[in-house]
Amino acid sequence: MSTSALPVAASPMPGEAMLRVEGLGFRYEAGRPAALEGVSFEIMAGTITAILGPNGAGKTTLLHVLLGLRKAASGQIWLAGRSLGSYTRRELSQWMGLVPQSEYLPFDYSVLEYVVLGRAPYLGLLDLPGEEDARVAREALATVGVDGLAARPIPELSGGELQLVLIARALAQQPRVLLLDEPSSHLDLSNRNATLRVMKQLRRAGTTILFSTHDPDAAALAADNLVLMKQGRILHAGPVAETFTSEKLSETYGMRIEVLRSDGMYLVRAADGLQEPIQSSV
Repeated sequence: MSTSALPVAASPMPGEAMLRVEGLGFRYEAGRPAALEGVSFEIMAGTITAILGPNGAGKTTLLHVLLGLRKAASGQIWLAGRSLGSYTRRELSQWMGLVPQSEYLPFDYSVLEYVVLGRAPYLGLLDLPGEEDARVAREALATVGVDGLAARPIPELSGGELQLVLIARALAQQPRVLLLDEPSSHLDLSNRNATLRVMKQLRRAGTTILFSTHDPDAAALAADNLVLMKQGRILHAGPVAETFTSEKLSETYGMRIEVLRSDGMYLVRAADGLQEPIQSSV
């Protein structure tokens, strides 16, 4: 896998906080329950953190607030030691990239044309992408292993191929922090593992990764740390070994869940049946 399209490891250094959130609150409409309330946690540089919780827990909302796409009603966010509000939109787009669950494409872009759109934060208002932008886009495609698809129309891609292309477009921004919203929710087992493997390769190259998921399997496979969410609140946050437990998962999902660990593998036993063992690394 090529890594030349990846950003240089960002400051702060590994072991220091890349993102810090304190007392974050958000509400879509007055009179409605808070979508986020009292949310506080830290994301260390050069790590993978999974926001894990059931549907409706506030995971996607949290990602959008971290990106500045929605304005928090309360609390503070710091990115690399600076208040999020001190960044311009252009700066923020160069620091953080988002891989959404899905995206509507009104035109039949080729894969390369679509990935080049990720270069927008580096272009002036009337500028067109140049050869350097195309080079970065091609390297982003090589990074995720789909450079052979560069000329293919986006509508012809499979679900797994499209997920990797979405990641490539975000990488074309050369972000120091990559946010992914439910990156494996619609993928089969092979494509899910391919996506999670790319995430771990990006982490090794210096990218800080935060992804949301409702799937404990995906969290156990890829994450170094977990943020467990329910009804807009953080229940627990910390290393996988400390947070991926029977008690904490049962509290998060509101059902009895048993977690066993042996020889680097997790076994999750839910009340309604037995799941396959989950390897703790990809």
